[in-house]
Amino acid sequence: MGRHKERKMSVNIEDKLFLDRFHVNEEPHIRIVDDVKCMNKCEDQPCLYFCPANVYRLEKDHIVAAYEGCLECGSCRIGCPLLNIEWKFPVGGYGVSHRFG
Repeated sequence: MGRHKERKMSVNIEDKLFLDRFHVNEEPHIRIVDDVKCMNKCEDQPCLYFCPANVYRLEKDHIVAAYEGCLECGSCRIGCPLLNIEWKFPVGGYGVSHRFG
């Protein structure tokens, strides 16, 4: 009988995120409270790096939150040094559905 070699597959973050499904509400559950505070008082802008789904991005002169792809991990609730991100759970029936497989 032959031995089967186990084959390890490398999966990147985009492949893993593809397994999730998002039911998006028109009303955002994430918002940046004060754009000016964000751009003028936050030197490191960690929101651009700590979110595993890359929800936050820099557009011209302000940071935007693309809440539609939020994994609801809550990192932004504690990661913003200025507490300038308002985050709440999406209303019932909306948000992320995690699938495994």
